[in-house]
Amino acid sequence: MQPFFITSKMTTIQGVFYPTGYAFVVFPDAENAQQAAQKIEQAGFNEQDVMFLTPSVILREIGRIDGESSVELPSVGTEGATVNKYINLAREGHHALMVKAPSDDDAKRLMTVVREFPFSYAQKYHMLAMEDLE
Repeated sequence: MQPFFITSKMTTIQGVFYPTGYAFVVFPDAENAQQAAQKIEQAGFNEQDVMFLTPSVILREIGRIDGESSVELPSVGTEGATVNKYINLAREGHHALMVKAPSDDDAKRLMTVVREFPFSYAQKYHMLAMEDLE
């Protein structure tokens, strides 16, 4: 598991978070996120492709919010609404994992592991669509 780092390939031209080929899974606490990360790696995902995000990282890097500012990003379609959901969950103390899962089979394998833990929200980013994972 790696700490999260954002690259220009993870955003739209407008700068909205949209990491194509990744799944973003939010957990109610760090312990469940970290335990899930270990099991995800044991399920065959490369540790380089599993990134851990604390609430402050979600707010700062994805939501572009410093500290506990109450300012939210303007909604830019579905992408903006999803980022706002991440912001709200981070403000409640939720942690996240971002996992490279380019294929549908990867997403299924990932969610088989994730479902063993309490999770708050899971989203898969396709080239032209976002998919809620359950």
